[in-house]
Amino acid sequence: MSVDISPALPDIPLSRTTRHPLRRLLGDRWAVAGGAVILVFLLVALAAPLLSAIGGHDPYTYDLTAVTDAGAPIGFGGGISADHWFGVEPMTGRDLFAVVVHGARTSFLVGFGATALSVLIGVLVGITSGYFGGWYDRVASRLIDVLLGFPWLVFVIALGAIAPARFPKQLLVILVIGLFGWPSIARVIRGQTLALKKRTFVIAATALGAGPAHLLRHQYLPNLWSTIIVYATMTVPGMIGAEAALSFLGVGVPPPTPAWGRTIGDAISWVQTDPMFLVFPGAALFLATLAFNLFGDGLRDALDPRTRETRR
Repeated sequence: MSVDISPALPDIPLSRTTRHPLRRLLGDRWAVAGGAVILVFLLVALAAPLLSAIGGHDPYTYDLTAVTDAGAPIGFGGGISADHWFGVEPMTGRDLFAVVVHGARTSFLVGFGATALSVLIGVLVGITSGYFGGWYDRVASRLIDVLLGFPWLVFVIALGAIAPARFPKQLLVILVIGLFGWPSIARVIRGQTLALKKRTFVIAATALGAGPAHLLRHQYLPNLWSTIIVYATMTVPGMIGAEAALSFLGVGVPPPTPAWGRTIGDAISWVQTDPMFLVFPGAALFLATLAFNLFGDGLRDALDPRTRETRR
């Protein structure tokens, strides 16, 4: 039997419900600034080959004439010049601008890929455990607790050591980070699903004979989309940071593929003689993660104005 029970609006003032979420988002200056920075980084990542070609360098070509015999960059600020806008990488002489812009591709690919995987698994586990309950909910809850306390970093280091060399490292990093990143969103979605089970429109649809498939697709998911979107947006910087941490430890994306984390790790030993080698990739990582957090906060407030009122 076809059932169409529309959910009631949340109990918030009418003046706020009638204001479109996009207008609320655009009214948040910090969220707009964060979104603009994200857009710039996305364009840089997509146009990385073009940008490095305009600079006249690629991130894989060594230029030993740009460094001294000891490996230190020649010139001011780590070799900053009209030819090398961000300077050069110590020991190799690779153009640092090309390394940073191509590193954005690696970070965003891993960040978005791992986020998509973790959100997909988290939503599936969270909504089904909250809806069906019983032994399945108990098993899922215990699994979430175990994974949240599991030392995944040690596991990744061990896995990186035994993984076949032919297996793409970027895909391995996405799979590992994504598979260990879903428990937190599953817990949030489970809680939201349990709350929705008590709402009038869900109870009415159930009483009229709606089955699990109809309820999950038409009653639960539409009321969870805002939570999913916000949580996904705020998960991306964590995934980017996790990739950077793995690359920093040498178990992430292997060289010579550019990666912000590995560049930062290499720069630590040169920070006293060439601080700019650390500044540029570090600033890129900081700005990207900050932008996603600012945009995620603004998006959360736009989709649910009650959060702004609660913080006030």
